[in-house]
Amino acid sequence: METRAVAKYMHISARKARLVARNVEGIRVEDAINILTFTPKKAAKLINRVLHSAVANAEQTGVEVDNLVVKQVVVNEGPSLKRIMPRAMGRANRILKRTSHITVVVAEA
Repeated sequence: METRAVAKYMHISARKARLVARNVEGIRVEDAINILTFTPKKAAKLINRVLHSAVANAEQTGVEVDNLVVKQVVVNEGPSLKRIMPRAMGRANRILKRTSHITVVVAEA
């Protein structure tokens, strides 16, 4: 049985989060948590939080937690916050503060 958890509007670009998400797809939940705990990236902490939520959701449905596998980690782009940085001679550059939506799907092995 599949169970999922979603975190929306996380303050990290989808491109950076996908680098970490690729490392944990298709492996056991226990191993994935260990990998994410010792990965020195901001995305690892965010994905770890969503993974714990997905495991808790699976636990509520009566699934054995020891048999869970990370089936899929999807990182989609969210809306960007638009900001302006002043430049020389009255000009301005646009700064995009990107967000992402992280979805973790766990299933029984």
